This record gives sequence, structure tokens and C-alpha cells, in this order.
Amino acid sequence: MKINLPQKVSQIIHTLQKNGYEAYAVGGCVRDSILDRTPDDWDITTSATPLETKALFPRTFDTGIEHGTITVLIDKDAFEVTTYRVDGKYEDSRHPSEVTFTRCLQEDLLRRDFTINAMAYNDEEGLVDIFGGIEDLNNRTIRCVGNAEARFGEDALRILRAVRFAAQLGFEIEEETRKGIVKLAPTLANISAERIQVELIKMLVSPNPSLLRTAYELGITKVILPEFDEMMKTEQETPHHIYSVGEHTLKAIETIRPDKVLRLTMLFHDIAKPMMKTIDANGVAHFKMHDVKGVEITKSILRRLKFDNDTLGKVTKLVQYHDYRIPAEPKRVRKAMNKIGEDLFPYYLEVRTADTLAQSEYMREEKLQNIRDIEECYREILEKKECVSLKDLAISGSDLIADGMKPGKEIGYVLNTLLEMVIENPELNTKETLLRLRKTINSN
Repeated sequence: MKINLPQKVSQIIHTLQKNGYEAYAVGGCVRDSILDRTPDDWDITTSATPLETKALFPRTFDTGIEHGTITVLIDKDAFEVTTYRVDGKYEDSRHPSEVTFTRCLQEDLLRRDFTINAMAYNDEEGLVDIFGGIEDLNNRTIRCVGNAEARFGEDALRILRAVRFAAQLGFEIEEETRKGIVKLAPTLANISAERIQVELIKMLVSPNPSLLRTAYELGITKVILPEFDEMMKTEQETPHHIYSVGEHTLKAIETIRPDKVLRLTMLFHDIAKPMMKTIDANGVAHFKMHDVKGVEITKSILRRLKFDNDTLGKVTKLVQYHDYRIPAEPKRVRKAMNKIGEDLFPYYLEVRTADTLAQSEYMREEKLQNIRDIEECYREILEKKECVSLKDLAISGSDLIADGMKPGKEIGYVLNTLLEMVIENPELNTKETLLRLRKTINSN
């Protein structure tokens, strides 16, 4: 098998080889090349120690030298080069207490997570596949290298990575690997929130985000996202739904495009339904105020998983308005754009569409037509450049001060009152008209 190595990767490998060391491209870059996918980066493994590697290249820096990794710089590109190693005992479900360098490639490959990630390649020897990675690629299988419990016991993050790789590649998780996940899923409690966040996002934006169901079945979400387990257990006895809250959520995630904010929104849009559920005398379920409570829960989860404030703000705003239904009238759409935000309003339309398509067929076409009509109004508002926020108002605080108003809180009140008038009647948005109208506003 021939893999086309980038010229600079070949240069590093050949430099190590001509100085008497073994060297290979290894891991995900080999896997992706075999699958005709473009690798995100190229990792190199070698029998040379870090100091021996550093001596061969003019520009390097220490990435994780205690674990055998240095970075080689060629022009503006950086490549991680790691010494073959054997890991010592894992004491925190994530990091080995010590590492020992070795000159044996097989020992290095044995410590890796899955067979499809434990292949190495160079142009002289071709593919080194000791653990059946090619066979598992052909069979579309995620399988641990060696004993699954041992691999997951070394690094609990591999439990999430198994499901994430299955989601990204459309593979199945092999039975012994699944059993190892079930047994060791509780050890995910030892993994940092930041690491869990990264794997969760990769899974959500993958081509197969519904493998979150597999994470539920294997006991993973019970540890990292217990709120999702409650959703999977909550039925929706209403004509508008044919799935449980959890299955509806998975359907909605699959339906929307693979954008981080959108898929997180669909994951959390009904997060409060389990606790807000009531059943009326006719046996029909209701989930009143689940959007309001959903904002609170979503904010708590996103903070728990260490998401940035920008993502937190956008997702919670969309969760708040995911079920915001309005008639397709220009005035109502302008008000909605003001409430939701001009930047998020297209996302709101996508969220409502995905939510509707994941429901029953009851009134589906009427709901979708309403969304299409709202979108048409939205496009017309943009074309006409109608004002929906203070930044597009024809006057500013400076104009009001120049017109005789004293600086202070009253300025903001008057501007917002004028904005409300303009949203109702866009033709009022001229400086002359607004300065005249401001004299009619009583701020007391």
C-alpha cells in the first residue's frame, strides 16, 4: 500500500532514517490517508530519543518532552515527533505515572487506543499493521488494541473517543469494546470538562450525531450528561409528537446542519421537558414554560462543560426562542428580529424548522408554511434595510444631546422608545422625525 506523504513529513522521516533511527508517520494521519480523507495533521513516531531528534533538526521546541514529544519546525509548518514509548501505570484514568522510551515500534503501537489508529507507515517498509487496523477499516469497525478494559482503564477519554470515531466515520463499535465501555463508563467522572466538551462537539457536528443514542445505551451520558438520560426516558403524549423527548432531540440534531451552535441548541432545546411535564385529564402531556426553564438548565450545563461565553450566549438565546411562534407579519417579524438578534434570527428559523421536522405530521405543513412566510418577511425587511435595532436608528445619543437633552439614563430610555416606534412604523426612521417625536416622550 502506498501513501503519499507530504514532502516535509518525508523529509523528517528520511533525516531520522539516514542517521540510523526508525521513523514512521503514525496514527490518525495514516488512517485518514487510507480512507482518502485529508489528515488534519501528521504525527511521526521514531526510535530516536527526544534529545537525539533535537540534534538532527535546526528548529525544534519541546512540546511534551517528558512524554517523548518534540515539535520540529520546517518553514512555517510544525510536526510532532514522538519517541517510541511504553506507558507506566495509569493512576487517574487519563495520564500514565511515568513513561519509558523503547526502541521497539510494536511496543509503542500496543499502547494506542484503537486498531485503526495503531498503524504506521514509511516509504521504505510501507504499512505496518500489527493489530488488524486495515481489516477493521474494511469492516467499518472500532476495536480496541488488545484488551478493551485495559485500554479504557489507561485513559477513560478513549470511551468517548470510541463513540466519536464511530460517529465521524460511520463505523460500528465491536462487541468486546462495547463491553469495556459499559464496565468503565463511570471512570469518565475523572476526565476534565474541557476534554469532554471537545469530544462531545466532535460527535455532535459529525455526519452521525445520533450516535449520542449509543452513548446513552452504553452508560456514557449517565456520567457526562445525565439530563439527556431523563430526556430519553420521557414520553410525549401529544398529537404534535411521535417520539420521546430524547428521540425527538436526536432527530432534530440530525435534521439541522452541522454547526456547533445549531446542534448544541437542538441538543438542549427540550432539556427541561422532563421536569416540566404535566398530564391533563384527557391524558395529554403539556410542557409549559419548558423554554424558560430550559435556558436555566442549558446555561448550567454549558458552564459545567466549560463552554465559552459566546457559545453559551447564542445557544441559550436560541433555546429561549426555539418555540417562539408568531404570525408572518412584517411588524411581528421586526419585533422578533429585535428580541432574538439580527445575527441569530436566521439560526432561529433553522431551529424552528428542524424542531418541526422532528415532530409528528400533525399540522406539520401549516407550521412549515408559517416558517417559510416568516423567512420571506425577514428577507424583505433586509432588502428594505428597515431598522430593527439601535444601531440602525437614524439618531444616536449624541444627536439627542446636541438637541438639548442632558446626558444620563433618560437618553437610553428615549432611544429605546423611539426604536419601538420605528419597529412599528419603519417610515418614521429619519433624524428629523425622530427628533420631533422625542419631545413627545415622557421619561418619568
